[in-house]
Amino acid sequence: MLGQFDALTIIGQASFTGLFPRGISQYAIGGVLIGLGVSIIYLGTAITPGASTFFESTLSYVSEIPRFNRAKYLATRDWRLVFTLSMVAGAAVYALLLGQGGWTTDVRPWRLLGGGVLVGIGTRIGKGCTSGHGIHGLASLSRTSFANVATFMAVAIGTALSMQALGVTP
Repeated sequence: MLGQFDALTIIGQASFTGLFPRGISQYAIGGVLIGLGVSIIYLGTAITPGASTFFESTLSYVSEIPRFNRAKYLATRDWRLVFTLSMVAGAAVYALLLGQGGWTTDVRPWRLLGGGVLVGIGTRIGKGCTSGHGIHGLASLSRTSFANVATFMAVAIGTALSMQALGVTP
């Protein structure tokens, strides 16, 4: 039995190393920092810190449309703007200091833009984004968030596999 356990351990380590050739420490540190940030925002505001409401709350600065000027958006738009700009600034600092010339992807800009638009539409249809549902919602054991995250993942995996099968490259 001990020999069988050793074989399973070796197989598990080989697969793990194949998936994460540089280790998992940077992912673990990032996860802790994200969890800490979400916890601080939630404890300080009692509001789920998701990025998808950013768009609607930010439009309240420039639009008179009642949908964008609801009391809940007006009350949270300042910190949501800082929250979202901080994510963008963090990515920019990483790309400029640690990335290769400030651009760290092989994906063509038009595909990034198209993907961003589709994700934006999906977050409004799903009543929240991956940061709200995937981080805070799952930690809160929300059934809605579990269903949404399962849907995000199924669609993402299906899309990635379909694109790979079609031979689409970045």
